[in-house]
Parts: sequence; C-alpha cells; structure tokens
Amino acid sequence: MWYRTVIRPFLFSFAPEGIHHFSFRALKFLYSLPGGQKLMQQRFAVEDKRLEREVFGLKFKNPVGLAAGFDKDAQLVDELAALGFGFIEIGTLTPKPQPGNEKPRLFRLPKDQALVNRMGFNNDGVLSAVQRLKARHSQVIIGGNIGKNKVTENKLAYRDYEYCLEALYEVVDYFVVNVSSPNTPNLRDLQDKGPLTELLNRLKKRMKEKPKRKPILLKIAPDLSQEQLDDIVEIVSKTKIEGVIATNTTIAREGLTTGQEQIEAIGAGGLSGKPLSHRATEVIRYLHQQLGPDYPIIGVGGIMTPHDALEKLEAGASLVQVYTGFIYNGPRFAGQINQSILESGI
Repeated sequence: MWYRTVIRPFLFSFAPEGIHHFSFRALKFLYSLPGGQKLMQQRFAVEDKRLEREVFGLKFKNPVGLAAGFDKDAQLVDELAALGFGFIEIGTLTPKPQPGNEKPRLFRLPKDQALVNRMGFNNDGVLSAVQRLKARHSQVIIGGNIGKNKVTENKLAYRDYEYCLEALYEVVDYFVVNVSSPNTPNLRDLQDKGPLTELLNRLKKRMKEKPKRKPILLKIAPDLSQEQLDDIVEIVSKTKIEGVIATNTTIAREGLTTGQEQIEAIGAGGLSGKPLSHRATEVIRYLHQQLGPDYPIIGVGGIMTPHDALEKLEAGASLVQVYTGFIYNGPRFAGQINQSILESGI
C-alpha cells in the first residue's frame, strides 16, 4: 500500500528512464547494508517448497520470474533475487555494446497501467554481462535473452546469436532467442518461417556440441496472425527447442484510455502492461492446446495483479514473468503472486 500511495507517485513524477537507474542504485544500497539481504528476503520473498517447479530440466524455486528488459546488463541479479523472484532473465544482450535508440524512449501510460518503450537493445555488450554473472553470489536461475546488433544485416543475424550463446554458455541456465522486439529495424522479419527455422536449427546444432545441453526458448510477439502462430507451432516441433515465451510487447494501440494525441506524440514502440493481458493469455492458451500439456510455456504480458498471473498459469503457462506489473506494484509483487499461487493450489 505504501508503494502505491506514496512511493510510486513520487517515482512517477520523474522521467521513466532516469528513475529506473535511481531505483537500481537504491536497491543496491539497501542490499549492501549490514543485514540488508536478509531484511529484503524476509520482507518481500515468499519461501515454500510447494512453489517449486521443474521445467525444461531446471528446478525453479518458484514460478515467478522477472522478464528481460529490466536488468539488461545483469547489474542487479543478487538484489532482485532477494525480492523473491524464482528466476531472472537478463538482456536482451548483443555481441557489441550499443546505445539503443534516441531518448526519450520510455513512456508511462498510468491511465492504462502500461508502458511504451523503444529502447532498441541498449546494453553494454554480452561480455560485460558475462563478467558480472561470474561475480554473482545468489543461485537464482538466470536466463540469457539474446539478440542481434542493429547494424547486423538479417542475413548475418545468426552470427550474433551464435556469438552470444557461446559467450553466455557457462554463466546462464537457459537461453531466449529474441526475434520479436519491435524496436530494432526489421528484427521481426526473423520470425518468418524460413529464417526462424534456420536460426533455431543453427543454435540447436551449437548446443549439441556442448558438454551439457541448456534449454533454448523462443520469445514471440503478440501481434502474430493465426497463420503465423501455426507456423510457430510447426517450427517449435521441428527444431525441438525446449520452450516458448509468450509474449513480447505489442505494436497495437487499440482500446487505450490515454488520449490519442498523447499516444501519437509518444510515437513508435512496444506497449506492455494491462492492455496486453488478454491477448497474451489467448496466445498462451492456443500454444498450450497445439503443443500439448507438457510443452513448457513461460507466460508474460499484462500481469498487473496476482489474478492475472493465475490466469496465465491456468491457460497453460508453466512459469510466469513480470515487468510492467513490477514497476506499477513495487518490490512485494513477486511475493504477492507466489502467495496467491499457494492459496489457489495451482
């Protein structure tokens, strides 16, 4: 309650990207205090053996994760783990550092409980993240979300994905192939049947050469047509990747409460938050029906309340991830969802 009534209004009075970095510093400071880690775990995390899940060969402490995009460069892994997340996905990471798109590139839509971002894969480069992950202390499961540099042509994109897979192999538990962000020009073209099949087959081949095979997941857009979703089902079945993350942000703007003039002023970018909830659940349910009850799906998109998370799980998700809901609800959110899962018996 304090977060929503006092802290959030204060934070939301500042520019979104600036306050994002401020929040990072605040969490780091709190964690570094004597007893800070223990205090955070006691106050925010929900610990219970009944929350454990085994998915694509990994044992998760609980089914609530933090989606990619929040901690792109693995700067806050230990601190976020102390807030009760069962897994943390870093990235999207690219081979070379890149600044991303011009600012401003992150916008709040409070009336819709949403965000619009066109960050553009801003990150310090995959090797910087590798060094930070080598120095971490927590044992939380880490996913590595990988992409291509903006300057890399699509026909050579596989090289960027292979490079990131090789670099991260020793320090992450699973990989996520991101071809669904709307903020890198032409990236979504890689979701087409031919290019996507080739890319996933290349990555699977690389993984087969490793001493231990780590799961490879595909993150898909919510804006895919029925035909494209059917293609995804076929591709997943043929390439035998271990899971799907549904969904990324949307380019759609229908049904928003925020005024059209403000939406037009914000411009392009991926919309996340409450307006995405229904579509993301639809996609999860369809994939679950088509791929079978045992195929792992991570549900993400519009989880703004614990009930939203339960809906994703009931639709067929094995795990869930939050991002915008975490920003709107604060540090207790993962614990609140986990508590609702315990009470529901899912």
